[in-house]
Amino acid sequence: MKYPLTIACMIALTALSACVTEDRYPVSGEECGPNDPVKDLDAADCLPPIGT
Repeated sequence: MKYPLTIACMIALTALSACVTEDRYPVSGEECGPNDPVKDLDAADCLPPIGT
């Protein structure tokens, strides 16, 4: 049961990532502005601190 679910998730992620553009938010479809604060975020900013 785990194998088909993994395959389905991989297909869904691939399909969704193909629809993402750099100038729009992927969920809402709203246009990103040049001074948008989320453009400066990095994946490391979303991780909890380790060892503190």
